[in-house]
Order: sequence, then structure tokens, then C-alpha cells
Amino acid sequence: MVIVLAAAVVLSLVSQAPWPWVPGGVAAVVLAWTALITPRQARSFGYQLRADDLVFRRGILWQRMVAVPYGRMQLVDITHGPLDRAFGIAQLRLVTAAASTGVVIPGLTQDAAERLRDTLIAVAETRRTGL
Repeated sequence: MVIVLAAAVVLSLVSQAPWPWVPGGVAAVVLAWTALITPRQARSFGYQLRADDLVFRRGILWQRMVAVPYGRMQLVDITHGPLDRAFGIAQLRLVTAAASTGVVIPGLTQDAAERLRDTLIAVAETRRTGL
């Protein structure tokens, strides 16, 4: 936000016109709103391991809760891109046969993601259903 405001000041001084304050102000408001809402968005993700399934919730206004039975899990995947690796975080992705029950748990530490993956695989192996 400081960079945007500094650019608006420089452009305003160089061009001797007030127009750089309009995009600079809009960008500053958007960045401030993002900075205020980001902690709440991070708290909106949650999961709970229960006896028969994993329950995942996300969302602030439009909340989604998904219960994924252990026996229906087909794939437990950990992904982390370059930024994720730089910050030491990872995403755990659960895949089932139903496309709508795919779950992505973001923001886990890499150790926590690996422990959760191992736990889910161990529990899922004891609860295989279907084929």
C-alpha cells in the first residue's frame, strides 16, 4: 500500500495533476480491505477428524461443510508451490469418486500435512468400502 501511495505522490508531483490520486486511492482502499479481511478468511477454514469421516468447512458468507468418509478416499495428495515452500506451508488435497466432495486444506505446515496424510491413509486402509 505504501508503494501505491508513493507512486501516486510521485505521479502527482511530476504531472502537476490530481488524477493519479484516483487510481492510487482506489488501489489503497482495495489493499486495505484485503488486509482487513485476510485474517478472517484464514480462520474460515477448518477440519475435524471424526470416527468415520473427515469434516471440512470453509467460507465466510457462503459456508460449505463436507464430510468425507475415510473408506471413500481415493487419493490424499500434498502440494506446495514455490511460495508455499518459501513460507513452509503446504496444501492437502483429498479426492473421492464424487467430484463435489473434493477437499483442499490450505495453509498446513509441511510436517502437519505429512502427518495428516499418513493418518488419513492408515485410517482409510482399515475402512475400505465398495470394490
